[in-house]
Amino acid sequence: MGTPIRDTDTADRVTPVELFFDVVFVLTITQLSQLLEDEPDGTGLAHTVLILALLWYLYSGYAWLTNHVPPHRPARKFLLFAGMAGFLLAAVAIPDAFAGSGLLFGLGYLIVVTVHLTLFSRSSTARAGVRRLAPYNLGAAALVIAAGLASGPAVPALWIAAVFTQAVLPYLLPRHSWIGAAASFHIRPAHFVERHGLLVIVALGETVVAIGVGVRPDNIGLATAAAVVLALALSAALWWTYFTDAPSKETALDHADEATRTRLAVRVYVLSHYLLLLGIIATATGLHAVVAHPDTPAGWPPALGLAGGVALFLIAVADQRHAAGEGHTRSRLVTAAAVAATAPVGAVVNAALHLALVTALMTVMLLVDGHRPVNPAART
Repeated sequence: MGTPIRDTDTADRVTPVELFFDVVFVLTITQLSQLLEDEPDGTGLAHTVLILALLWYLYSGYAWLTNHVPPHRPARKFLLFAGMAGFLLAAVAIPDAFAGSGLLFGLGYLIVVTVHLTLFSRSSTARAGVRRLAPYNLGAAALVIAAGLASGPAVPALWIAAVFTQAVLPYLLPRHSWIGAAASFHIRPAHFVERHGLLVIVALGETVVAIGVGVRPDNIGLATAAAVVLALALSAALWWTYFTDAPSKETALDHADEATRTRLAVRVYVLSHYLLLLGIIATATGLHAVVAHPDTPAGWPPALGLAGGVALFLIAVADQRHAAGEGHTRSRLVTAAAVAATAPVGAVVNAALHLALVTALMTVMLLVDGHRPVNPAART
């Protein structure tokens, strides 16, 4: 007989089933990028913000879940597959989630919430926090289902109420939410940082997909080839920027006590990563437009998507640096402002030139930071 599988509440490394979970979740990023591209106005942006808020909050909850309840046993893996099914149903309903497919989205979301709470309740340490988490997550799911059954102005109102219930209300009622039981969560920093890093890699793959989808086979010339290379360079720069800071974030989590570690993890990996993913989604829409028509102006929506997406990504990274006490946030914020200011170039001058400017600004930032020692104790 072989050695029995070690199955304790200790998460050492990300497991293959967790990575597969991430691949399923990234359909959310793909669908939201397409939604924002199809509806490049305030309504499309509002829908994207609300949908991502709900789904990202629960994805992050699954990262916390597998950090506490590693999916070593077959029963846990099967439950994770059920959670994937819920995410998949919600993701396929995204294009019309505020109208015809809202009920499907809500039912998928209820599956995601139910599996999460069921599996998390098996943690020997976090049960107190999970009990306080359950009413808010189930309440949000009920509100989304109600939105799927409603029509007119009630639909966005119910969506906003769902996001408020899940992500804001716990902070307003800390004595009656998981906030008051933060010390019951015992995060393993190495696994936690690796899990989110792998998700960011897969999400950045969406920008690469946007490059390939944007290329028109009947219009492949020098300008298109240059735009493709520049788009890949920008995606690589975003990757480099994110993973430059990964060790310091793990160190900050390692050195914090349990309650502080939980709050820091929420700040860095729930709130800031939400902005970061929103930036990736917007960037993907901009890259798609540039590669499709590199030798003409892209117009305002794609140009704002590219410049605003990269700027939002950098603001999120700067906030993570500040929270982790790494310092040198100024370079990220200055570059974010400079990138945002390039939007008129893409809108009215030339799409490829705009992409070249954004990529150049990111490259300069990385080169400057590469010659600057990081002081973990400093906060800029």
